[in-house]
Amino acid sequence: MTTLSPSDIAKKACAEMAGSFVKDGMNVGLGTGSTAVFLVDYLGQRVKDGLNIRAAATSTRTAQQARACGIEVCDLNDLGRLDITIDGADEFDRDLQLIKGGGGAHLQEKIVAAASDKMVVIADVSKAVDRLGAFPLPVEALCFGRQSTLRHLQQAVADLGYADKPITLRQKDGADVITDEGNCIFDLHMGQITDATSLAAALKSIPGVVEHGLFLRLAQAVVVGRPDGSTLVYDAADSQGVAAQIFA
Repeated sequence: MTTLSPSDIAKKACAEMAGSFVKDGMNVGLGTGSTAVFLVDYLGQRVKDGLNIRAAATSTRTAQQARACGIEVCDLNDLGRLDITIDGADEFDRDLQLIKGGGGAHLQEKIVAAASDKMVVIADVSKAVDRLGAFPLPVEALCFGRQSTLRHLQQAVADLGYADKPITLRQKDGADVITDEGNCIFDLHMGQITDATSLAAALKSIPGVVEHGLFLRLAQAVVVGRPDGSTLVYDAADSQGVAAQIFA
């Protein structure tokens, strides 16, 4: 039996807690990333035990894992509205604003989240931040004319007061990272984002930009996992007062 690291214990705990929200007959959006791997495994076991669901995957690798686990994966066009999407995040704040896209799947992730009645985020406690931006903000862009797009990105962040913030083209093993849609990814090293709404609007206005990794007004709750295997559920109402424990 594999011994899990404290980080993986936290990821597994929040994934399984959020996975318990999935009920028979639901259409479910399945996220991408290291925490979502535990979610798919958990739901796959529930399917083997008799759970009946249909799923829309947010990446090729999630779709492959889900099918291998026995989950019926469908085209989002065929499913229509989803009951729930469960997905990870690279950062989240008290306002349930997110940075996503560390795995390069934020375009499909955002489409699936927007097609859902509810988006639940699964994350370990290290992803909680007072202000977004320490994690590089991914921007998916067309490969065509990407140098022009880069110049527009640099100008846009400068115009918003983020002076001299590095913007890098994402690469892996010396090659450009290419998304499922055939696009490249720029990572914006913002440090701190003071106004996520204004930044999101500026990025979306740039020709060549396909999608950015700021997820605003999409998530309704975050299930937070901790290294001891316990979980906390945080939402905007915070009726249980868990914010003090998460954002300590």
